[in-house]
Amino acid sequence: MLTSFRPNPFGAAVFALVLCTLGAARAADDNIDWRKTQDLFQRSNRGEKLSADDQAYLDHAKEVRQKLIAEGKAPWKDQATAGNNNAGPAKLAPMVGKSPTGLIPLTELGAEKYKGEDGGLYGGGKNEPPPEHAEAAAKELAKIVPLDADGNPAGTGKIVFIGIGMSNTTQEFSRFKQVADADADKATNLVIVDGAQGGKAARQWADESVWQVAEQRLKAAGMSAKQVQVAWIKQANIQPTGETLDHARALHKDMETLLHLAKKHYPNLRVAYLSSRIYAGYARSRLNPEPFAYEGAFAMRWLILDQIKKEAKLNYESSRGEVVSPLLLWGPYLWADGMNARKADGLVYEEKDFGPDGTHPSNSGRDKVANLLLSFLKTDAGAKTWFTGKK
Repeated sequence: MLTSFRPNPFGAAVFALVLCTLGAARAADDNIDWRKTQDLFQRSNRGEKLSADDQAYLDHAKEVRQKLIAEGKAPWKDQATAGNNNAGPAKLAPMVGKSPTGLIPLTELGAEKYKGEDGGLYGGGKNEPPPEHAEAAAKELAKIVPLDADGNPAGTGKIVFIGIGMSNTTQEFSRFKQVADADADKATNLVIVDGAQGGKAARQWADESVWQVAEQRLKAAGMSAKQVQVAWIKQANIQPTGETLDHARALHKDMETLLHLAKKHYPNLRVAYLSSRIYAGYARSRLNPEPFAYEGAFAMRWLILDQIKKEAKLNYESSRGEVVSPLLLWGPYLWADGMNARKADGLVYEEKDFGPDGTHPSNSGRDKVANLLLSFLKTDAGAKTWFTGKK
């Protein structure tokens, strides 16, 4: 999770107030156990993966609470006033930035410049990989076949698609898994595993314990590390700092380490699709607000461009030396400037698409990302071959 070590304004002190005031205010048909909700929230905030039922319960409780707050039936106390019943009218913390930001999505920036960087996912205003890299990607994608637990091709084997990232990623990818597993177009031999973890941004994935948790999730799904062949990696860093794009350079370096470790732990990992942050113009903390969320896309692009330039630090070709990385491609680009609709698909982010911190997605925000990822995998010429099993 993109998490700081500061007390969360939706934490235990707030719940203590809610427990005292909410019972009479809530609608009878909601029948929410707020002590259970408090326990689930604290577990989730520590980075613990909740069951699907517990996560749904917690999400619903948050939505009901937000509705009651809007109706003036439940107080919201920030860190300075939590526990003080005479603190006056309850208010959410102010937004860190402004919404909209006026920034242009990378996919629409074209030949214009942002702090010296041109537009396009692959640079030069282009949103498609250059021919040589596209050809290399096609060769790697063609190698993706069902594997047994030992990594050998097998007609009864599986293709594992794993999600790697932070709290936003696990929230979005777990929702994606639900909709994808129910989609009739998904290949029957494809197994989707959410390896992303709360509190584990790019820098934290250098810790071996994070990979151990991902390994446990693979085992729980009945899969092995040698069956992982495709990954979706959506990352950022906690409370980035620095002028211009300095923080993106730091993210770029952390992502190099993550990719090296991914290839080490998943030796048959062929392709990794990269995505950057969703919009953060509604952020109410310094966790990862704008323009840091927007600028994180440049870190992902630099990684891909390094590989296109055939730099050894991201080599994926055995003929050129030690293989230390999967081949890198852009996955879906998720950023849009708040209510300023993207030209290509009309994507917007409303404030309701986020939780109380304005950074983590609400159910509607998770749905948007899940559907963007699903659409990408079903329509991208390379991805659909392994996702649907159809040429």
